[in-house]
Amino acid sequence: MLGKALITLLFSLAATSGFSWLVAWACRSDNEKETSAPARSVTEAPAAVRVVDAYPKLKFDAPVEFTHANDGSNRVFVVEQPGRIRVFDNNASTSSAGTYLDIRNKVAYGGEMGLLGLAFHPKFSENGYFYVNYTKDNPRETVVSRFQAPKGAATVDPATEVVLFKFRQPYSNHNGGKVLFGPDGYLYVTTGDGGSGGDPQDNGQDRTNWLGKVIRVDVNSKEKGNYGIPADNPFKDNKDGFLEEIYAYGLRNPWRISFDDEGRLWAGDVGQNEIEEVDIITKGGNYGWRVKEGKSNFKSTSKNTPADYIAPVWQYSHSNGDVSVTGGMVYRGQQNPSLKGKYVYADYASGRVWTLTPKGNEATNNQEIISRAGTISAFGEDQNKELYLCNHGGGKILKLTSN
Repeated sequence: MLGKALITLLFSLAATSGFSWLVAWACRSDNEKETSAPARSVTEAPAAVRVVDAYPKLKFDAPVEFTHANDGSNRVFVVEQPGRIRVFDNNASTSSAGTYLDIRNKVAYGGEMGLLGLAFHPKFSENGYFYVNYTKDNPRETVVSRFQAPKGAATVDPATEVVLFKFRQPYSNHNGGKVLFGPDGYLYVTTGDGGSGGDPQDNGQDRTNWLGKVIRVDVNSKEKGNYGIPADNPFKDNKDGFLEEIYAYGLRNPWRISFDDEGRLWAGDVGQNEIEEVDIITKGGNYGWRVKEGKSNFKSTSKNTPADYIAPVWQYSHSNGDVSVTGGMVYRGQQNPSLKGKYVYADYASGRVWTLTPKGNEATNNQEIISRAGTISAFGEDQNKELYLCNHGGGKILKLTSN
């Protein structure tokens, strides 16, 4: 998930962002320990927003996703990493959250493993389909599967599960985990490089496997069993043995991705020793790992930067205790005018929250808006496109509000 710092995240040991950073740093393997790096470039602007507890009467077990079904019901959903999805009315006074789906008996939880993602089908109101991403053991695998909810159901039967695909995980960390429907109606899935440190199997650059990628599939097709390959996927029908499901590659651990209203696909890719990065993902793009960490050289058997390498639109160093990026979202709501059209993202370890200003396929004007929000594992939207933050260590859902 969030690379090094996520070890702390997943055990919910981090009551504060400072503590989570300390434990996460200590838990990293020797080859992941921090090295010196240039100071991050950031503009500190007067705070126009703050975070508040969105649902003061609710608390969750290691929340890693907040979303809605776009069904007009005003319900919102929180994914708890041990293997449950909670559902409740989107109201600050809500005092209870039901269990929508409980698959804890299927999910291997611990370290960076667990129930990691949730996405509702664009026609959920008609078909009741939603999709999850989780890890299991014996063997250790990532599973992407579909469940079906009866119309208006308060709970979902785990027996409705239909597996789309699954693949082996060589280690327990760097599992990616996001599932997301794009404006094209296809399902996007993020996968980490398989774990350990430094991508020892060079999975990020290997287009014959699932790891270190953004995957894109057509869930409305049966071409490959329970999904199909979009006609314009970059490696569809290739003769080189490349995985047809790949949309982009060369990523270390793209824990969270999101689309904006311009169709740009944003990703926060967790770094290794020195650099965290924000990318705009394009079809067929190679984002460099493990040849590159951010814009810097890391490791390569060829010692050459790939000709098709795409650099991050923003990166920051570990020099100020920011060591694990949480990819965010471009703000599309109405309650915080100062954030309109800006990409909001965070660092899990330090708790800092920043904004970037999109400019075509670039991003400029990085500004810190919150100095310590907590252990932010994910961002999400409600049906009104207001932005929420999952505080993993505190078990709370936070909301951005104007000062």
